[in-house]
Amino acid sequence: MRAALMILLGLVIGVIGTANVMNALAARNPMPKAVMETMGYHVGELKNAIKARQCDPVKVQHHLARLESTASDITPVFGIDEKAFTDDAAQLQERLHQAVQAAPASCAAVAAAIKPVGETCQSCHQQYR
Repeated sequence: MRAALMILLGLVIGVIGTANVMNALAARNPMPKAVMETMGYHVGELKNAIKARQCDPVKVQHHLARLESTASDITPVFGIDEKAFTDDAAQLQERLHQAVQAAPASCAAVAAAIKPVGETCQSCHQQYR
């Protein structure tokens, strides 16, 4: 009975120690999470505007421009040198550039402009998240 209790105690201590180490490693570089949070905020604002049917072209352009700017940070911040990852990041930047250039003025145009962006995000998240 004593041996089983000691093994159980050792396992519990090991799990707690592993969780602490994993949290410390995850906290080393907050930038990847910050980039994704920033992009999530701007996409969320665009989706909220579409739902509310209040797509002010100036605000839409602001959010699209911020998305484009933030997307340029993905490759250096994440530091993943895989060709598939860098290709996805480049495709996202291109699609955001196209959305900014399109300067959508209606909610339907905003939805059409961000649809390919969302598809690119989803593709990358399925592989790397």
